[in-house]
Amino acid sequence: MSARRSFQRAGEVARRAALIDATKYLIAEGGPEAATVRAIAARAGVTPGLIRHYFSTKEDLVAATHESLMTGLTEAAAARLDELPDDPIARLRGFIAASVSPPVTGPRAMALWAAAMQLVPRDAAMRRVHAATYLAFRERLEGLISDALRAAGRPVDSATIRAHAIAGNALIDGLWIEAAALPDHFFNIDLPALALSAFSRLLDLPLEE
Repeated sequence: MSARRSFQRAGEVARRAALIDATKYLIAEGGPEAATVRAIAARAGVTPGLIRHYFSTKEDLVAATHESLMTGLTEAAAARLDELPDDPIARLRGFIAASVSPPVTGPRAMALWAAAMQLVPRDAAMRRVHAATYLAFRERLEGLISDALRAAGRPVDSATIRAHAIAGNALIDGLWIEAAALPDHFFNIDLPALALSAFSRLLDLPLEE
């Protein structure tokens, strides 16, 4: 009986993920207006009525799609941390570089992000998701900055770390957005090196390789 329940749950998780993936594809290709219930169902290979089994409204599905995108980008940026030595400077350097490198960067992720940002100011669910995922990334950055400053023998206080993380997140976002929107203008620029150089100045730490 428990094996059957486990199998059923795995199937439900897979179907929910398929609906989110279909929504991502449609929004990336045609914007939020392209992600109609009928189009999402067709792309996912389910009936339109089945969507209501997993999401109360289409808006809930779109919010879940944004959460999946943003959480996935943070996880992709952090994926290399386990491979790095137990050195706070190296770990901060790796996280920054990964945040402006593939697979985090790219036109598809940018298209999804830009489409979602149209909805954030006027949709409460989207605003909650965006706030939560933004804070998750920023808190990860705060922890890495705090560890690196401590390792360098620098004084650490929460207000300073928070300010550094806000500024650093904005720096990463700016490079990420412009490089995805105007790739031809950045084809011969080493974005990780540029980001590390800027962070080195922001934190007064030797992050450049």
